[in-house]
Amino acid sequence: MPSVLLLLASGILLRVLVDEQGLKITFPPILVEFLGVTGLVMIVLEAGLDLKLTRDKKKLVRDSFFSALFIFLLSLGGITLGLHYWLEDTWLKCLVYSVPLSIMSSSIVIPSLHALSPQKKEFLVYEASFSDILGILVFNFLVAGETFSLFSVGSFFLNIIISIVLSLLFSFLLLIIMARSTLNIKFFLVFALLIFLYVTGKIMHLPSLIIILVFGLLMNNWRLVSFKKIQQYFPQEQVQGITHLLHSITAESSFLIRTFFFVLFGFSIDLKVMMNSEVIFVGSIIVLTLLIVRFLYLRFFLKEQVFPEVVFIPRGLITILLFYKIPGFLKLDAFSEGILFFVILLSSLIMMIGMFFYKYKPGEVVEDHMNAKNLP
Repeated sequence: MPSVLLLLASGILLRVLVDEQGLKITFPPILVEFLGVTGLVMIVLEAGLDLKLTRDKKKLVRDSFFSALFIFLLSLGGITLGLHYWLEDTWLKCLVYSVPLSIMSSSIVIPSLHALSPQKKEFLVYEASFSDILGILVFNFLVAGETFSLFSVGSFFLNIIISIVLSLLFSFLLLIIMARSTLNIKFFLVFALLIFLYVTGKIMHLPSLIIILVFGLLMNNWRLVSFKKIQQYFPQEQVQGITHLLHSITAESSFLIRTFFFVLFGFSIDLKVMMNSEVIFVGSIIVLTLLIVRFLYLRFFLKEQVFPEVVFIPRGLITILLFYKIPGFLKLDAFSEGILFFVILLSSLIMMIGMFFYKYKPGEVVEDHMNAKNLP
């Protein structure tokens, strides 16, 4: 059962109790946004720290990237077409609203993979991380207000290349600070540096999550750095100690931040709005579109087993953050927030039901049995 459902249910129940008591409790939007952004940084870093790059994983990385890319684009096209037909508004506005709804939520997927085999787990971690990054890149490009031209598209891809280069430089800088620091308070130092990297990327209009993801990948795959001088200056043992520290920090902090975020979001959900017949109809069509697109791609293009991967369509933290960042000139007045709430809840429920019916194959549990024997 995805923990996000329990957190959302707790927030909704708290809202019902507050309304029955006639109390007026509100939370500033900036608080929810801060928790969301901080949680997203920690979740992407955690994903990077969990991924090991080896030659035998080239196919896995390639398949997960193209899966994230094409499922995102196909979902984007289908939802945009449906919104344009339903609302009869401009294509650009419908496209902007479709982006958050087309992004697979790493904040829900990654914590829900403990029951899967290592290969399925790695595929979905890569796919969810790529989906987040691709969705944010496209969203930032659309809301920038620039006209579609060769120059704007070229600058978009140039920003991605710059982000990758800067991410490597920032990663080495951050490693130097952490390795040479004599402070005992490591947690707040790491936390402040990560937020600094994210905000710096936002100020420079660069995809900040790429910087965070590359840093995590570099720390967990330090053995691939072939420069002897760098290896001498930062030996593998020292980097492993720092990586272990980052693992513990991200695991605990992302859990805490994600808990508060989804409880507050659940508190903001108005059940009366979500139970509207039109909201249920439109939300169901959107979720059905996500399911069909994902099934068709996995079955006919990736040609892999579609279960349980097909049920991993949850929308969550990044969907909420982007939805509330849509600028005023791109707002769809006829689009109800209840649709967003309904899609998030229904997509998470579908994933939960699918996981109930998923069973390990005998060959997939060998590693878990071996690990179990090593436990004290």
